[in-house]
Amino acid sequence: MNAMGGEAIPAGEAQVLRLGRLDLVADPAGALFIPDEGMLVVADLHLEKASSFAGRGVFLPPYDTRATLAVVARLVARYAPRAVVALGDSFHDAGAHARLEVRDREALAALQSGRDWLWVTGNHDPEVPRAAGGERAAELRLADVVLRHAPGDNGTAEIVGHLHPAARVRLTGRSVRRRCFAAGARRIVMPALGALTGGLNLRDVAFRPLFPDGVTALVLGQRLYAIGWPLLLPD
Repeated sequence: MNAMGGEAIPAGEAQVLRLGRLDLVADPAGALFIPDEGMLVVADLHLEKASSFAGRGVFLPPYDTRATLAVVARLVARYAPRAVVALGDSFHDAGAHARLEVRDREALAALQSGRDWLWVTGNHDPEVPRAAGGERAAELRLADVVLRHAPGDNGTAEIVGHLHPAARVRLTGRSVRRRCFAAGARRIVMPALGALTGGLNLRDVAFRPLFPDGVTALVLGQRLYAIGWPLLLPD
């Protein structure tokens, strides 16, 4: 991994990582591409979060699903993957798929057309309806790496989501807080891709046991920046 020290390093438009025996490409949009598998990995789409909140009387901009699927569509166009894996919490609640507008259902079906699609189940969507297309699994193993929704505790190298990592740093005299990949020697926690998802500061205690050997924040933007632990700020 890069930038385990205190220097902020511009990482270009994408960052090549290695986890276990897998080579990975971290994209500034917040996805991973695994070239040897032709696989695009996204996490925490939280589709229909706005409509879920609206049902409880909390009104958010109602276009989160469309905006999120548009990001996935750009990633699919960029990498032309043979397979897409969504790492859990793809739907914000059990009824989210049923609330999709026709246009959004069609957009999702178009993204799935001609490729394999795997829904990894999460805590928000432990059961993904068959109408959503694709296949379902609790986890996926590639070489010596496991892809699952939430971090495990069995010592296996893993790619996970669930925690929505974000980094706060001070650059050019001002504080910036953005979503990020959290990358360590044995684990990568992916940023949430959903348009209305928040972020948990990487200095939160929830991350401490996950990265005993240190962590790098790959901060999203027009390009990725690898930020070492000493430059990460609490909220």
